Amino acid sequence: MELGLLLIRVVVGGLLAGHGVQKLFGRLGGLGPDGTGGYLASHGFLPGRPFAALAGLAELIGGLFLLAGLATPLAAALVVATMIVAARTDHVGKGLWIFNGGAEYALTMASIGLGLAIVGPGSLSIDNLVGIEAGGPVAGLVALAIAAIGATAVLMARTRPVVRMQANEPTSVDPTIDGMAA
Repeated sequence: MELGLLLIRVVVGGLLAGHGVQKLFGRLGGLGPDGTGGYLASHGFLPGRPFAALAGLAELIGGLFLLAGLATPLAAALVVATMIVAARTDHVGKGLWIFNGGAEYALTMASIGLGLAIVGPGSLSIDNLVGIEAGGPVAGLVALAIAAIGATAVLMARTRPVVRMQANEPTSVDPTIDGMAA
């Protein structure tokens, strides 16, 4: 069981950290803060660059902490919050499966993160090495609550989605679409 938990943590944590590196540094085929910021701005996250940094840091720190088995419930909360935001923005309305742009990947990563918060990182972890009891139903609920609060805060900070005009007209963003302030 311990080797299985280590395998899950290394692969999932490493992949999530890689996504953070893509957003923050433009490495590993990523867009970097400017490209990711522009993409996030197209989803109503304005200005996009700070949101790119926030998402990149959550993925990098959450991924590295999961990989190491360090502060596992906090790492899970970062991962779950980021995946909730991705599912509610980038993947919404596209179905479940990733080949259609659906939320399959985000749901998988969030579930693994939350599962690790519940079962703990295992004995081959920094949490165990320093004597931290980092798992259980309460840890899972706390991680989920923190993730829900964090994701809600980010989603509430989002302006209304970008409104596209005709194909040859510039894109406009109106933070008071439908008469509602952002």
